[in-house]
Order: sequence, then structure tokens, then C-alpha cells
Amino acid sequence: MNPVNESIQRHYTTPRLDDHILAALEKTGKDITRLIPEDLAPVDEFHIRGREATLELANAAGLDATQSVLDVGSGLGGTSRCLAERFGCRVLGIDLTDEYCRVAEELTKRTGLSERVGYRQGDALDLPFADASFDVVWSEHAAMNIPDKARLYSEMFRVLKPGGTLALHDILMGSSASVVYPVPWARTPDISFLVAPDELRRILDEAGFRITDWSDTTEAALAWFTALAEKLRQQGPPPLGYHLLMGADFPAMVQNQRQNLEEGRIALIQVIATKE
Repeated sequence: MNPVNESIQRHYTTPRLDDHILAALEKTGKDITRLIPEDLAPVDEFHIRGREATLELANAAGLDATQSVLDVGSGLGGTSRCLAERFGCRVLGIDLTDEYCRVAEELTKRTGLSERVGYRQGDALDLPFADASFDVVWSEHAAMNIPDKARLYSEMFRVLKPGGTLALHDILMGSSASVVYPVPWARTPDISFLVAPDELRRILDEAGFRITDWSDTTEAALAWFTALAEKLRQQGPPPLGYHLLMGADFPAMVQNQRQNLEEGRIALIQVIATKE
């Protein structure tokens, strides 16, 4: 494994994360032998605006039960389980972090969705799938850790069926100064690889995609982080939340993300594109 990928794995890996999540669920009164995806939503959709953003992107992409979806950067599997339950899709997640894939499998089993959802550990720059394998390629907050954007989107294009849909929800470079760290995807700049909006448009176009929808969601992201920061200030971390993944750094990450958004250091976008 190359040094960047090793650093990314270290950033995201929390040993026995499933034990911590299940213990927190029991504290909230959940029956951990019979979970539903909503039980896990406070921790397993580890991207800005969580479940709300997932459903917005899914509706924009026009998901339905006939489609097979590849979730690139699937994390703990929250998005893949949501898509399978809400829209009836068959979803395969791929993630670089071994621990995330293992935990995703365990949580999916406990929600009874294993027949429609699965996971593989792998590198998004070398997707282990045949050409034209999926109706939809989906990714939320994964590209920030991947330096070779041209190869990333070329791989997504390759595994997508003709007429298929690319659905992205990502963090981009803002118009002002550099990012303040730590942030949820990187404690230091060495594993953070943001691109400007115009550059992303160019890369997608050169990969062969036709962009059909481009929505700036920066203001919604700022409102979300502002509310989260205030909630943490008043109440502290809840039993079940993103702090289980990020540890003691998480409150600082929230404050820095709020600053990054307020000062235009980062931007949020939702993109729908097609392979024609």
C-alpha cells in the first residue's frame, strides 16, 4: 500500500468501532439484535448533513429498485443501507479502510439488509469490477482523500453502464485561503486533496461525463455545522455520534469546518452526471 493510503487508513481506523457503536445504541435503548437503518443514522452517514443530504442526492439521481449502485467510499455503510431500504436498490460499497468494511458488514447484518447490500475493501483508483457493471456510481465525501482525480472519475466512468448516472456529494476548494485543520477527512494537509469547482467540471468532462445538475449546497452545510457546534457546546457529545469515529478531535473539527465554510475556504456541491 502506498504511503498516502496508509495515512488515510490510520486517520479513519478506530479499533473495534462496532463494539463502541453497539454499546452506544444500547445506552439509547435500542435492541441491537434488531436494528433499522434510522437507528444508525447519527453515526453511520459520516458526511455533511448526513441522511438529509443522502436523500436529496438520491432523489436528484432518480434512484429506483431496478438499479444496481456502486457506493465509492462507503464508510460504515450508512448510505448504502439507506438506499437499499428507501429505494430498493442493490448496493455494493467499496472503501479503502478495512475496519470500515468489517463494521459495515456487521451493521448491515443486524439491519437485515445483507441480501441487498455488500462491501469490498479496495482502492477507488483501481476498481475491482468489470466495465459497465453498475447503473449508478455514487460517492459522498470520498474524493477529498484521493489525489488523482482524473483516474478516479475515469474509473467511475468505466464501471458505469452506458446511460448510467454518476451522483456526487463532495467538498471542494473554496475561493479564499487554505483549509484550517483538523477536519473530519484529515488532521493534517498531507491526506487532503481538494480541487476547485471549475477543475472538477473539467475533469468530469474529460472523463466523458455530461453534467446534468450542479447544485451548490455550501449555505446548507454552514447552517448544519453551526447547529452542530452549538449543540455540542450546550450538551456535549451524544451517546451515538460522529465523535465515536473521530475521537477527542471531533469538537475541534466541527469548529474548524464552520470556520472553513464561513470564510469561503471550502465549498459543498451536489452533482448529477450521465455516461452517454
